[in-house]
This record gives sequence, C-alpha cells and structure tokens, in this order.
Amino acid sequence: MKYLIAGLGSIGRRHLRNLLALGENDIILYRTHHSTLPDDELVNFPVETDLDAALAHNPDAVIVANPTALHLDVALPAAEAGCHLFIEKPVTDRLDDRIRALQAAVDKAGVETLVGYQFRFHPVLSQTKTLLNTGGIGRPLSFRVHWGEYLPDWHPWEDYRLSYAARKDLGGGVVNTLCHPLDYVRWLFGEVNSLFAVTDQVSDLEIEVEDLAEITLGLTSDMIGSIHLDYFQRPPAHWMEINGSEGHIRWDNDTGVAKVNFADGDRWEKIEPPPGFERNDLFLGEMKHFLALIAGDSPSRCSLEDGIKAMQLIEAVHQSNQAGSNIKF
Repeated sequence: MKYLIAGLGSIGRRHLRNLLALGENDIILYRTHHSTLPDDELVNFPVETDLDAALAHNPDAVIVANPTALHLDVALPAAEAGCHLFIEKPVTDRLDDRIRALQAAVDKAGVETLVGYQFRFHPVLSQTKTLLNTGGIGRPLSFRVHWGEYLPDWHPWEDYRLSYAARKDLGGGVVNTLCHPLDYVRWLFGEVNSLFAVTDQVSDLEIEVEDLAEITLGLTSDMIGSIHLDYFQRPPAHWMEINGSEGHIRWDNDTGVAKVNFADGDRWEKIEPPPGFERNDLFLGEMKHFLALIAGDSPSRCSLEDGIKAMQLIEAVHQSNQAGSNIKF
C-alpha cells in the first residue's frame, strides 16, 4: 500500500511514525512547509508541494492532517482520485456543498473512510460502552464531560497565537479543536435530539476564536448531559461522569481509569487500561484499524457519516450561541 500524508504538523508526524511502526514505508508527503517543527524525520521521504503532483503518485490512501479549514481541499480531490481517506477531526470547519460533494465522491468511488476521533479506541471507554450496553449501571440517566487545557502549553515549540487552534481562518476555536466529546457521547449514549450552548472568548489569551463553551444536550434515549470545554485551565483536566439508575461511572483521561460504583451494596470497581498503556496507543490502534479497514478486514469504527454527524453538532453549538436558543434535530 502507498500512503500520502497531507500536513506534517504534530498530528501528521504522529501518523507518519505510527505507519512506520506498523511496517508501512511507501509514504509520500504533501507539504506547504508551514510547520514549525524541524524536518529531520522527514528527509527520507518524497515531498510534493502541489496536490495534483502528490496524487499523481497514485497513493492507495490519503491521511488528511492539515489545518481543519483546509481538509476538504485535500479530501475531495483524493476521493475523486479513488483514494481511501483517513481525515483528522473535525472533517471540516463548516458544513456546505463541499461536504456533500465529498460524500458523493466517496460513495461513487467506493472508498473507505475513517475520521480521527481516537477516543473511540480508548480501551477503558470501550469497556465502559460495553458496561452501559449490558445494563451494568442500570438505565443511563445523565452525563457530564469536562475538558480544560491551557492552549499555550499544547505545542511549546511554537507561538500559540499562530497555531491553527487559535486562528479562525484555519478552523480553530475550542469547539472545533476539542470536539472529541461531541463524537464520543454519540458513540457511548446514542443520538442527540436537542442542544443549547453558550460560547465566548473570556480569557486573556491573544486569540481570535472562542476559548470557552458550555453545551447542554438532550438525547433520544432521554438522557440529558453537558460538556464544558476551555483553552485556559491549569492544570489541565479531562474527565467524564455518568449517572445511571443503578450506579455511577467516573472516567479520568489523565490516568485512563474508570471508577464504577454499583448501587447494590455500594461497591466500587475499577476499569483500568492494560499495563504500559500510553496516549499514543490510541493513535496506533486507530492506524491499525485504518489498515484493516482498507484491506477489507473491518468496517469503519468512525466513518465519514459519523464525522458529518459530529460536525452537525459542532455547527449547532455555534448556531445556538448566536441565536440564544435551543437547536432541535
């Protein structure tokens, strides 16, 4: 298999390293040379700065890891060229005719798609999903997700003000950039049927996008939940609490552990990641799945359709904030 990686910032390079770790060496790089990272690890790979020239290498699959606002500039021509697609989240920065054109191109070419919501590959969240599906804490009733992280600490090697996460023109903002919970609550609990959100730029960070979001969601399962996102919390924290009719779950991303309380007897149990688990295991598992997907050995665990549904929730957050009203689906 031949792979084209579009975008060589931190996530593109992570995907490159994971492909190499999985024994895949036939890799082409499509670059604009805007990355602020050193190029030492890239010197042995062919580089193209024109997309048509890059696609002329006839890659079997394209990994779209450039800034969010530029995803479709690569994904649409790649799909039309018959390439399988791994698109980093979110699929795009806005829903418009081009996303429908991408869906049509994917369907016409019959290519496989995976969207990079790596928390679907977290071993503890996967076990949590099984526990929920088997009634382990009774009927799930509510959830709360909290994710706060100080933006200047993300990439210490670059000026945070120039990063895609801080720039409106590149599709940044805390809602787009930390949109993982909008995907994994669908994956864990089912479809959203209503949403109300407030977003703002409240900190002293020198950015042109929102750095705070409070989102309330109603689900078709009758659950109600909320998501907090921010760019300014120190120390960082990312956790989720789930309340059920017969128990309670609290998952902490920092340790990876979920603590489960069962109401019968008030007993606690832990769901723990395997020994030696580290953050890159999420991305490595995601890449292993992509290889299996394009080999025809597995259905997509996060398809383009899933990515579009997450994007619909992202757009609804912005629409709700602007209108000051509840959005119904």
